[in-house]
Amino acid sequence: MTRETTDAGLPGQEQGAAGQAGPPVRVMVVDDHPMWRDAVARDLAEAGFDVVATAGDGQQAVRRARATAPDVLVLDLNLPGLPGVEVCRELVGADLSLRVLVLSASGEHADVLEAVKSGATGYLVKSASTQELQDAVLRTSLGDPVFTPGLAGLVLGEYRRLAAEPVQTKPDEPAAPQLTERETEVLRLVAKGLSYKQIAERLVISHRTVQNHVQNTLGKLQLHNRVELVRYAIERGLDSE
Repeated sequence: MTRETTDAGLPGQEQGAAGQAGPPVRVMVVDDHPMWRDAVARDLAEAGFDVVATAGDGQQAVRRARATAPDVLVLDLNLPGLPGVEVCRELVGADLSLRVLVLSASGEHADVLEAVKSGATGYLVKSASTQELQDAVLRTSLGDPVFTPGLAGLVLGEYRRLAAEPVQTKPDEPAAPQLTERETEVLRLVAKGLSYKQIAERLVISHRTVQNHVQNTLGKLQLHNRVELVRYAIERGLDSE
């Protein structure tokens, strides 16, 4: 990862890179290579992020994440003890507010899809620049899906494949809760693969308002993450409207 830091738009400043005011994003870095882990943590700290912990193996990552409650977990997949996807699945399943950004040497499609299915919000390969990583961490903290170029279309295709699979329903399963017109509109754009920033620009509303609509929709539908939300929308044909 090359160092391409800038002085503008840092998350620890009064006004963040995405126009978000408030405290710095709390980050934890997990990688089994000490020099790489320390370099990533140092770069993020120098950019204004609050690096609350680091870890070098899967079990340690789970323990320390639970103890420090980061906003974003920057996670390698190839970890000793407990694989990164299992770390992601265990932590995201227990804390829906945690965002996971996978930072891996692998760009293999199978690894990307497995990470997304386990609950990761985004996926970057380690050839990304320091500036790209900083931007990805900030966007991940806001709930935006961030992927190395070329991988976003792959993930959207997987959403569509999952949606095509039959869903087992129970005879006594209650009807889906009623969404507001705005929540449905946001859901339709999420299903088409737009980022929260793009949705905000399209609907002329704030990024935070988009986030709130998505969180409300997840709660109403009793879904856990973006994968399930997009699948729900595609199953109902919202992506083609």
